[in-house]
Amino acid sequence: MAYITTNPYTNEVVARFADLDDAQLEALVTQAADTFETWSRTSFAERRAIMKKAASLLREQADQYAALLTLEMGKLAREAQGEVRLSADILDYYADNAERFLAPVPLTEAQTETMRPMIVSDPIGVLLAVEPWNFPYYQLARVAGPQLMAGNTVVVKHSSIVPQCAAAFDRLFRDAGAPDGAYTNLFATRDQLNRLIEDPRIAAVCLTGGERSGGSVASRAGKSLKKTTLELGGADAFIVLDDADLDKTVKWAVWGRLNNGGQCCVASKRFIVAESIADAFIAKFKEALDKLVAGDPRDPATTLPPMSSQGAADELNEQVRQAVAHGARPLYCGAEVPKQGAFVRATILTDVARDNPAYFQEFFGLVAMVFRVGSDEEAIALANDSEFGLGGSVFTRDEKRGVAVARQVRTGMVFINHPTWTAPELPFGGIKKSGYGRELSGMGIDEFVNKKLINVVDIDAP
Repeated sequence: MAYITTNPYTNEVVARFADLDDAQLEALVTQAADTFETWSRTSFAERRAIMKKAASLLREQADQYAALLTLEMGKLAREAQGEVRLSADILDYYADNAERFLAPVPLTEAQTETMRPMIVSDPIGVLLAVEPWNFPYYQLARVAGPQLMAGNTVVVKHSSIVPQCAAAFDRLFRDAGAPDGAYTNLFATRDQLNRLIEDPRIAAVCLTGGERSGGSVASRAGKSLKKTTLELGGADAFIVLDDADLDKTVKWAVWGRLNNGGQCCVASKRFIVAESIADAFIAKFKEALDKLVAGDPRDPATTLPPMSSQGAADELNEQVRQAVAHGARPLYCGAEVPKQGAFVRATILTDVARDNPAYFQEFFGLVAMVFRVGSDEEAIALANDSEFGLGGSVFTRDEKRGVAVARQVRTGMVFINHPTWTAPELPFGGIKKSGYGRELSGMGIDEFVNKKLINVVDIDAP
């Protein structure tokens, strides 16, 4: 039995959920495929009403939805509330904008007296989404919002450690009036998932997760000639130029590393700081992290929550141990963390040489690497010396200088004077080993529709 709720604050097993057997899985996939035939022909107005209702239910029942986030992966209560609101915003955004995004587009430059071509956007079928635990609702909303509004149906294989969140989002759409099979959670096994990717009823696959799982899913889908999008890991550079407002920059450095307990693909992870201000930055950064309070994520006073699982905490601690063994200098921040629960002490690593394995790793938790650079060019080169390319940020008082640096950082997203973050209207995605494709904004809804040419030609045309 793979789907288990374990409270990471206490490491107590709270609930277990049975895997689907093959017959149950077959019935659900058949239902999703059958529902596509009718759902794809419903009007935008009908889809919009359901999506708006789902968003309203999220807001009305925010306390219940947020409590599951805190229970299953240890998210701070206030951040859990924020994730619920963000998920509702995404559903509303696509309810309000999908029809405009997918409206037929006349190819005016190709029109003649005898030919009137246009591009229409058709849904393609059942979409399989494979999603992670770190943002259990947001990850689902940014698939369900655009793809249900586009007329596709969605089946989801969610992370095994957030089964109650997965089931809650399934109920959300049923409660909002969606037909059975429009959105379906699957407590599927790994073997079932592999077969599902190859199932001809599945039109395309999207995945948010790690590099290894991304490569496996993309390879299997590719053999079946199915489109995929992948949002994988990141090692975002947080570049601090020598003219940055240091106090405000450190405030954002803490937020960029601390948000979601540091368990965020676009968290700030590699702090690349101009040599002239590096000592001051490190001192202020450590001073701020020293104030973190570890404890119950339900407690408003807690600022350092447990990690999502004891396994994740053990893995992060081992990464730090290996980094130090290879020459990194650790600065441990704040008091010792509780022995019970999946806690990891916030840590700053300096003197991380390029031959240290940590140099190229993603630290998915409250560990920050700080590097010193002597010029903007050196900062850019270091930022680009990574296998990942998801997000990044540049801090400077000079907007023109910041944009010039950002243009040379090879990632999918760069923010000036703010850590990389997300909003419904902003495209989200990366390059290199951070994956490909985009979610959110108009770009996100375009990923899984058929951009079909219709050309109306005069029958008497030559």
